[in-house]
Amino acid sequence: MMSQLFSRSAGHFALWRTLVQQDLAVKYRGTLLGRAWPLLMPLMMLAIYGFVFGAVFRARWPGLASDDHLGFALNLFLGLLVHGLLAEAVGQAPSLFHRNSNFVRKIVFPLPVLVAVPLGAALVHMVVGVLLVCAVNAIWGSGWQWQTLALPLVLTPYLLMLYGISLAFAALGVYLRDLAQIVSVLVMLVLFTGTVFYPRAMVPSVFAGVVDANPISWPTDALRALVLSGQLPEAMPLAGYTLTAAVVLLLGAFLFRALRPGFADVL
Repeated sequence: MMSQLFSRSAGHFALWRTLVQQDLAVKYRGTLLGRAWPLLMPLMMLAIYGFVFGAVFRARWPGLASDDHLGFALNLFLGLLVHGLLAEAVGQAPSLFHRNSNFVRKIVFPLPVLVAVPLGAALVHMVVGVLLVCAVNAIWGSGWQWQTLALPLVLTPYLLMLYGISLAFAALGVYLRDLAQIVSVLVMLVLFTGTVFYPRAMVPSVFAGVVDANPISWPTDALRALVLSGQLPEAMPLAGYTLTAAVVLLLGAFLFRALRPGFADVL
């Protein structure tokens, strides 16, 4: 029994990895620079943020020196990376099965694996961006933080959270075509109510609950502390977020399983 479960899980993981590779290959197929784009894109965006907020607006991040424009750019960029992972993965979920209806009609195809493909492709882009921030911070910022090796502590519960949400939206999107437009608004709402453009300390107490409930606030703050300051995640917030992510994953999986029998009829 255990050997069959392990074999099945290994097969699903191999399929997921292949589909993610294909998705990335298709995305950059025919481009002049090809596979260099996952590195060049975050590099250009980081340069743009550094120029606009540093040289033009001369913005400063609370808690940093007034002339630390690089620190502002790195804090902002890390927040955008966390949100970008949600936007790319969850944003595609409602229309995923409409775009891949041929997979839905194949009874033996593991549809939950298909839901995880956009998340895997987005994860590749995010990890490249984080490594770029680490390199820039090591050369011109506060230096290399060995605690960055604990990155999976932050990313794992966040990925579980996003996968649970993606499962729910992918299942509901089969029946509610308007969900794609609704999710695009929600993704934008999450961007401005999370701690992407500002630290948690700046939030007025009346809005603190909204910011804390945002699914990207904790991973954003934890990632910044880990990469830029070398601070490991605190045990209680990490445990609380992980527990919440597990509940969201279970609810998403339950909803997906309940709605799946009607997919083929609708599509």
